Amino acid sequence: MPARDEALRLAANFAASPAEQKSRELILALLEHTAAPFSRDQFHPGHITCTALVLHPDGRRALLMHHHRLRRWLLPGGHVEESDNTLADAARREAVEETTVRITPGVIPRLVGLDVHGIPAHKGEPFHLHHDLIFRLDAEASEVTCTEEAPAIAWCGMDEVERYSVPTSIAAVFQRVLR
Repeated sequence: MPARDEALRLAANFAASPAEQKSRELILALLEHTAAPFSRDQFHPGHITCTALVLHPDGRRALLMHHHRLRRWLLPGGHVEESDNTLADAARREAVEETTVRITPGVIPRLVGLDVHGIPAHKGEPFHLHHDLIFRLDAEASEVTCTEEAPAIAWCGMDEVERYSVPTSIAAVFQRVLR
């Protein structure tokens, strides 16, 4: 499993926008002051999750999935697992599991965003926060497949974020990466 040190280094060195600054502070506090920041069972104040902003091979669109439970368009991503060697590996694994996208090998993922957001209570889990690290990955090809977790998938350009009701925090990361 990725080390707390990796997450601290990434978050501490990330040039957060003014809108991301509060998320950066919350992520750093989580990492510095909680016993199990990667545990999906740590609900107060939440836990680290990793998300993939996967760029289409044309470089002008990013991959969105319609989340089965939250019923909204989001980037693929999720919880860090014991088998993940790095936090970027967690984002990559989640993107592949949820959409079957093929990620270009050899391209080093980079942290492109931070976002702390609420997750509604569900199946015995209370409302909690996901302290999300967003990594840029590149798709090797445009083929993707819907899955149980992602019953709909789309390649979204900057001009389509409103159509998909992309959260403002994600739209800002889109803008930064797709410019």
